[in-house]
Amino acid sequence: MRAVKHNSVAGDVVNWGRSSALWPMTFGLACCAIEMIAAGCSRYDTDRMGIVFRPSPRQSDVMVVAGTMTKKIAPTVKKLYDQMAEPRWVIAQGGCASAGGPYNTYAVVQGTDLVIPVDVYIPGCPPRPDALLFGFLQLMEKIKKENPFILEERNIKVK
Repeated sequence: MRAVKHNSVAGDVVNWGRSSALWPMTFGLACCAIEMIAAGCSRYDTDRMGIVFRPSPRQSDVMVVAGTMTKKIAPTVKKLYDQMAEPRWVIAQGGCASAGGPYNTYAVVQGTDLVIPVDVYIPGCPPRPDALLFGFLQLMEKIKKENPFILEERNIKVK
């Protein structure tokens, strides 16, 4: 069987489809969730870019971790991530989701990437809705460069 090259027309079409219709899961943990909600409202209007928020992990292909992740919620985040269909991507929104933020305590996970793999980091406390839109655009560019015919195993064990 012949392997399909990444620079094929079929690969470009698949990547165009994947990057043009992102369905993020509405999953807010703290104050960054308010900015995520604002990004979906009429002023920023993510729908015009093909970004439609979905209520279920089985319907989503992007998880936006918006806010502080505690060690108690980390297994639930991992379970929701595992329920998402492949291919799936993760955006860490805000300083708390990216690196624990100002909460350097025993109860806070010091970065989402310790629990699930992260594709795009958005700094800020909380980042503005236009920063989240820029993060989505960065993810779209990353998806366009991927090989759509090879799914990577990205396993991280929850501590």
